[in-house]
Amino acid sequence: MRVSPRMVSSDIRKVKTMNIGEIFNRNGRLKGSIATRTIDLPSVGLRKVVSDNPKAPVYEILALNIARRYVQIGALWEAVSKQGDVFLAGNIDDPSLPEPLPIALFPADHGGYMVAWRRDTMRSDFGGGMGASSGRYDDRGPGDQGGFGDSTVGAGGERSGSDTSFEEEDPF
Repeated sequence: MRVSPRMVSSDIRKVKTMNIGEIFNRNGRLKGSIATRTIDLPSVGLRKVVSDNPKAPVYEILALNIARRYVQIGALWEAVSKQGDVFLAGNIDDPSLPEPLPIALFPADHGGYMVAWRRDTMRSDFGGGMGASSGRYDDRGPGDQGGFGDSTVGAGGERSGSDTSFEEEDPF
C-alpha cells in the first residue's frame, strides 16, 4: 500500500491525514525523518519491542537529540483499519511539545513506512486525533507506569536496566 504525499480525507472517519515523514528499511534498520513546520527530526529510528505483554507497543520511536544521543520520543502499536489494512499507530511526545503528536505509519513500496499526521475533524475535549486518551496521568496510582514496567532511565539520565543501548551500530 502506498500513501499519497498530499493531504487526503477519509470518508469513513472524517479524518485528515498528511504525510510528514518517511522511514526506510536499510540493512534491517528502520530509519528516516519526520518534519512539520515546527518539528524537525532528521534522524528517527524504530526499535522493535520484545515483550510478552499483549498491550506492549510493537516499536519504540527514537530520535537523535542535540547531544547526538538517541532518546525515546514515542511508541507504535499495530492497528487495523475497517477495510482490514494493517498499519502502525502511536504518538510522538516530548516536554517541548504542547501536546502529543498523533501519527500513523503506513507500509510503503520500498519496505519502510510513510509517516502521516492525523487529526479528527471533530475534536474531543482531549484534543481529538488518534491515540487521544480519556485518562489523565494524575489518575494513575503510585508506581503505575501505564503497563510498560519499570523505567529504563537512571537518575543521571543514562540508560539502565537493559542490555540494549542506543549506539549507532546497534540495530533498531
